[in-house]
Amino acid sequence: MTRVVVLDHGSGNVRSAVRALERVGASVELTADPGAVAEADGLVVPGVGAFAAVMAGLRAVDAPRLIDRRLAGGRPVLGICVGLQVMFTAGHEHGADTPGLGEWEGDVVRLDAPVVPHMGWSEVRPPAGSALFRGVEDQRFYFVHSYGVVTDPAARSGGPLRPPLVTWATHGVDFVAAVENGALAATQFHPEKSGDAGAQLLANWVATL
Repeated sequence: MTRVVVLDHGSGNVRSAVRALERVGASVELTADPGAVAEADGLVVPGVGAFAAVMAGLRAVDAPRLIDRRLAGGRPVLGICVGLQVMFTAGHEHGADTPGLGEWEGDVVRLDAPVVPHMGWSEVRPPAGSALFRGVEDQRFYFVHSYGVVTDPAARSGGPLRPPLVTWATHGVDFVAAVENGALAATQFHPEKSGDAGAQLLANWVATL
């Protein structure tokens, strides 16, 4: 059975993510144990609340190093909500600038929209070739966030590496809804709260492990 670790770094209620992954057939452990994180077939990095608080929680369990080591070895990682945001260069919240993990170029900024937070079901626009959204390309997913990435990480990736596949959504402005980039994937929405479409997306990810 595919073994998935949901990283336990003190970020809110992650039991729903554990249950959702179990329902699609994974064996799931909620832990920050370095050995378990390194050896799992897949690592899920959840995150709710403020960017700075999530980064502090990640640093407290040595997650930046653990995540970097997994990705260096081509070991899959999936970020969810603020777990997507921290993969970028920096977060700008409440007048504070907090460095992120820097896996992708881009800053997390407050959404320029009439109503914030963006809360509820929204359509997404996945690119051709997306593995995450296979079979759910036209479905809605559940978002709860006030901040997001509004620049294109694919446009800022240079060198010989294949650019990431970026999925977009709109709330006042276009923002990054998901990114797929080799071993690293992430969603701004909550697949574990997105009903059948979210379950299929998680099943698609587990099938790649």
